[in-house]
Amino acid sequence: MTATSPTQDAPSDARPRKRDTRRRRKLHLGVNITAIVFCVIWTFPVYWMVNTAFKSRPEVMTATPIFFSQHPTLANFIAAFKQSSFLLDLRNSVIVVSGAVVLSIVVGAFAAAALSRFHFRGRRTIMVLILAVQMLPGTALLIPTFLVFNSLNLLGTYFGLILAYVASVLPFSIWVMRGFFVAIPYEIEEAAMVDGAGTWRILRSILFPLVIPGVIATSIFAFITAWNEYLVAYTFMKDQSMYTLPIWLASFSNPQTGTDFGGQMAASVLFSLPVVVFFLLIQRKLVAGMSAGAVKG
Repeated sequence: MTATSPTQDAPSDARPRKRDTRRRRKLHLGVNITAIVFCVIWTFPVYWMVNTAFKSRPEVMTATPIFFSQHPTLANFIAAFKQSSFLLDLRNSVIVVSGAVVLSIVVGAFAAAALSRFHFRGRRTIMVLILAVQMLPGTALLIPTFLVFNSLNLLGTYFGLILAYVASVLPFSIWVMRGFFVAIPYEIEEAAMVDGAGTWRILRSILFPLVIPGVIATSIFAFITAWNEYLVAYTFMKDQSMYTLPIWLASFSNPQTGTDFGGQMAASVLFSLPVVVFFLLIQRKLVAGMSAGAVKG
C-alpha cells in the first residue's frame, strides 16, 4: 500500500475551514448591518432636531421634508436666547439640579454603606421597600407627595423641589452604590481594624474612595433625571420666576399663536447640551474607575 502524502489531505481540510470562515463573515456582516440600522434609527431624531434648529420658518413649515437646510440660520437660537425667562429658568435649573445631585449622592452613599456593610434587624425589609418604591411610577406618587409637601409648606421653594427630585432618584442611587460596596472584600476592613481604624475612618479613607465609579454613575443618572423633569417642577412651583428649563421649553407651544417648531428645536438643542457636556466630562473617569477594579495595590 502506498502512503498518502499530507499534501493530498490539505484540500479536503481546507474546504470546511473556508466554509466556516464564510459563515463567520456573513454573520459579522449581518450583525454590523443590524447595528448600523439601529444606530441610524436612534440618531435620526437627534439629527432632525439639530437640522430643524437651523432652518428658517418656511423650511420648517413646508410639507416636503428637507433633510439639509438650503439657507441655515441662527435666528431660532437668537430667539431662544432672547426670551426673558431663559436665563432665569437656567439659574433655577442649576440650583435645583446641583442640590439634588449632591444630596442624593451623600444620602445614597451612606445608606448603601449601611445596607451593605452593617448587619441590623430589618435590613432586608428596607431593601424590599426601596425596590418597591422604585417600581412605582412617578405620576402615582405625585398627588401624595404634593399633599405632604403642602402640609410642610415646601411648595414653591427650591428646597422642596430638591427633596422631590432626591426622592425620585434615591432608590436607584442606593441600589447602584450598594453593588459597589458589596464588591469590596471584607478583608480590607478587617486589615484596617487591625491597624486601629474606626468605623468613620474606614468609611472615609477606604470604602468611599473605592466606590467612586458608583458615585459617578449615580451622579449621571441623578443629573439627567433632575435636569429633564417637567411634571413635578410645573406642579410644585407656584411662581413662574422659579420655573425650570423644561417648563421654559414647553413655552414654545402656545394655544393662541401655535407652536414655534424652529425655536423649540433650537431650545431643545440648548437644553440638551449641558447633559452631553456633563457626560463627556465624567465618562472617562467612569470608564477608568470601572476598569481599574475595586481593589488596588
